[in-house]
Order: sequence, then C-alpha cells, then structure tokens
Amino acid sequence: MPYKARNKHRHKFKKKKYKITNWPEYNESLKKRGDLTIWFTESAIANWIEPRRNYSGRGRPKKYSNLAVETSLFIRQVYHLPLRQTEGFIRSILKMLRLPISMMEFSNISKRSTNLKIGY
Repeated sequence: MPYKARNKHRHKFKKKKYKITNWPEYNESLKKRGDLTIWFTESAIANWIEPRRNYSGRGRPKKYSNLAVETSLFIRQVYHLPLRQTEGFIRSILKMLRLPISMMEFSNISKRSTNLKIGY
C-alpha cells in the first residue's frame, strides 16, 4: 500500500520503444543466440586420458589428465552449471562429436579441483 498513497507524486517515465528496421538480420541474430560451438583440438583429445606410467604413490593412479579437469571447470564456470550437470553436458558434447574419450564423474572433478594449480 505505500506506493498507492503517493502514486500521483511519483515520477512518470515513458517506456522507450525500440523500432526494428532490418527484420531478416534481427531474426538471424536471434537464431544465433542458441548456437553452441565447442571444438576439441587433436592434442586435447590425445591428452584427455592420463598416460600410463609407473606409479609408486598411494592409491589408484589418475585416469584423467589435469587438462580434462580444467576443461570441465572452465565449461562449468562459463555456463554456471553444478558439477553433475557439467558432467552430463560434457558427456553429451562428446557423444555428439563422436569422440573416443569418456568423461569423469562429478565427484572426481570436485576432488581434483581442490589441488589443481592453473597457470594462466
């Protein structure tokens, strides 16, 4: 009710009207908003899986490289996704591109992201 009491004293701003003059260009730009272009380089595909090496540390050796974790975190940050949705999103991209690599689970992304040193 506070706005109704002094309604006649409030400032009245006219809503600005936008006029589209080039409809085909505007229509095409609206279509391009939904375009998703992601590509993986050959080196990224080759380095996605950690190469087998002699591992003398404790625990299981890492299957996925740091590049895979960095890529997952980058896509997560760009699209504001939770980890589970990031996993599903990247799996669907890999499936659409028919790449011979698999995606790590969201729990591995979470665990590996805490110790990851990103050097930009």
